[in-house]
Amino acid sequence: MRYKEHGLLKTLVVVALVSFATLGFFPRLGWSEEAYKIGGIFAITGSSSFLGDPEKRSMEMVVDEINAKGGIDGHKLEAVIYDTEGDPGKTNLAASKLISNDNVLAIIGPSLTPTTLAIVPLVEEKKVPLISCAAGIKITEPVKPWVFKTAQNDVLAVAAIYQHMKKKNIKKIGIITVENAFGESGKEQLTAQAAKFGIEIVQAETFGAKDTDMTAQLTKLRTAQPDAIICWGTNPGPAVIAKNAQQMNLKMPLYQSHGVASPKFIELAAEAAEGIILPTGKILVAQQLPDTDPQKAVLLNYIEQYEKRSQIPVSGFGGYAYDAINLLAKAMQGTNGDKEKIRDAIEKLVGHVGVTGTFNFSPQDHNGLGQDAFVMVQIENGKWKLLSE
Repeated sequence: MRYKEHGLLKTLVVVALVSFATLGFFPRLGWSEEAYKIGGIFAITGSSSFLGDPEKRSMEMVVDEINAKGGIDGHKLEAVIYDTEGDPGKTNLAASKLISNDNVLAIIGPSLTPTTLAIVPLVEEKKVPLISCAAGIKITEPVKPWVFKTAQNDVLAVAAIYQHMKKKNIKKIGIITVENAFGESGKEQLTAQAAKFGIEIVQAETFGAKDTDMTAQLTKLRTAQPDAIICWGTNPGPAVIAKNAQQMNLKMPLYQSHGVASPKFIELAAEAAEGIILPTGKILVAQQLPDTDPQKAVLLNYIEQYEKRSQIPVSGFGGYAYDAINLLAKAMQGTNGDKEKIRDAIEKLVGHVGVTGTFNFSPQDHNGLGQDAFVMVQIENGKWKLLSE
């Protein structure tokens, strides 16, 4: 009788252990002793949280998915993520901690051009692969050996806007750009590409990232009588400009940069967002894409995964981190965690269809995206509408 009781007890213990393991109370059997640590630095809180929060969520989602499938070469991925609050100084401290204390193999982020540029010297010195989620062309041009990015270059965004303007016979424009690295880079591209599309910039204004009224700048722009105005910045400034333009009853079209391509802009600008035109990655209009578009399936899968897990609407900015961690995971295979081999493998990745576009990296191109990574959209009734012309 005691033997049977002992046997029953043993059986119950085994069942309990299997149940605990299944529920995740015990680590997965078969993991190598050492996890592959990947750093993430995003503007999770603060005025740029609309960028960093979906990036953090997307990175965590992909890491969990990769681990559920067995990790990378038997190694579990471990995400070590810090909040930069969009501050360059805090970003530098976070990057230093990731490299010196956490010993990460690579870093995803930051969310912004200024915060990315702040840590480029550090990752180059320490030789740690960085895949930024920010857009400024200066991040990857000229090429820095250890720095890559997934957000579309502003050179492509400007070209998309100007191509649309050319079709609409818009020839004179006014521009208003934010006074930071993102705005300066945008202004450079707007100026450099104008003549190519037969466009003249008749007035150029700037605004501070924390300014709350741009009526004075818009008055100067109106006086110059442009056919359209382009605003280049990230929230909340562009939303303020949209509201000011509405209050002033400006009749000319208002274009925005891809820096506001998220539901947050519509939320901030409210009814003033109506009619605004901008370039964006395809995620905002994924359902409107033709079935022949190679990105459509990837986009719909990401949207479904993200919204089911997070219970909030998807954002194109999260796609930058989604692409970054997937690209990194692919590059890490077979490297045994060697940073230099990881860097070399990223540089050789081609034909990777992601949320942001199809990536074709090379020693000369550490962004890897073409003009087809952008579409033009217009805000109608608080929704994004894909423009066919």
